[in-house]
Amino acid sequence: MSFQIVNHKSDKLDSAKVVRDSQLLESLVLVDGQAGCGKTLFTAIVAAMGRVELLNYSPELENICALRYLGKIQDDAAEAMIQIQADLILYETMMSRRTNFRPSDLSSTFRDVDFLKYVKRLFSKGDEVIPKRIKEEKPILHFATHNLLAFSEPILKAMGKRVVLIEVVRHPIYMLIQQTLNQINLVAPAGTVRQFHIYIKYNDRQLPYWNSGQEELYLRSNPVERAIYEMQKLSELAESFKREFREDYGGQIVTVPFERFVLDPWPYMRRIEDLLATKVTSKTRKVMKKQNVPRGRISDGIPLNIYKRCGWEPPKKELSEQQELDKRRQYAIDQGANEEAMEVLDRICLEYKEKYL
Repeated sequence: MSFQIVNHKSDKLDSAKVVRDSQLLESLVLVDGQAGCGKTLFTAIVAAMGRVELLNYSPELENICALRYLGKIQDDAAEAMIQIQADLILYETMMSRRTNFRPSDLSSTFRDVDFLKYVKRLFSKGDEVIPKRIKEEKPILHFATHNLLAFSEPILKAMGKRVVLIEVVRHPIYMLIQQTLNQINLVAPAGTVRQFHIYIKYNDRQLPYWNSGQEELYLRSNPVERAIYEMQKLSELAESFKREFREDYGGQIVTVPFERFVLDPWPYMRRIEDLLATKVTSKTRKVMKKQNVPRGRISDGIPLNIYKRCGWEPPKKELSEQQELDKRRQYAIDQGANEEAMEVLDRICLEYKEKYL
């Protein structure tokens, strides 16, 4: 006996629009940037502002945007999935069902200024009462994202005025060591099993999707060269996105240069207060003091273990800011960056200096 498989898919299904017409979430803040840009410092401060929830991550949202960028899913499906995922995370966060109690993690409740709030939620009523609590408390969902801005149109379209995207930028020289170590430890074949982001395949090799268009360059480069070329590509894509969508979303995107922020944070904090309709509190100021913001020198960071794992070293008091930059540039040479890559590094550093410093 043989069976014939019948395809019941109809034209009506092809034309059906995927929607989510109502949402729980009223406010979302994304802190985005490249590896080593200063998101760890910035998310700690944002999480201490009024009504902002503790730091969380959502690779699901980042991957939906990546798939849309690659043309693998349609606009309506991407936007509906983003709305569903954001609502689900908020819903579960409000009863500590999706809350990190691992003490050493950056997103741990033990690091949050409102630690007890999340403990109380564990033992409070959940499920049916959560929509009412969201409406009353007006929480601001808070994600740290990675290299998202250039691909963020689905989130901005799905959330409308409810989302604020904070882009943290930093001098490329200061991001170089961490990004090189990431290429060695995370992106190399042995490390991809711990990566939960979208990769593309090229000549039987897998590489991060944002290298689409420069696959040959990426694959023939060593780790420090890959870091340089990725910084260039991601910066160019982000700037292009901001130019293209300035009228549509420009008012919801705040670009924060790390160097300016750590020396004088208040212009940026006031702007974020306005966009999120919230306030800097005594708890915010306490966290800022802990992060040594404002500070006397840009390089006067705090010695967190995660910074040390990512190549951070305490600044030498006898070195000027320029000498610190020169020392980090020498790192690229010592790691085998070729002449072409060094020219790119010098160019993106000069462009950053002219634009932000």
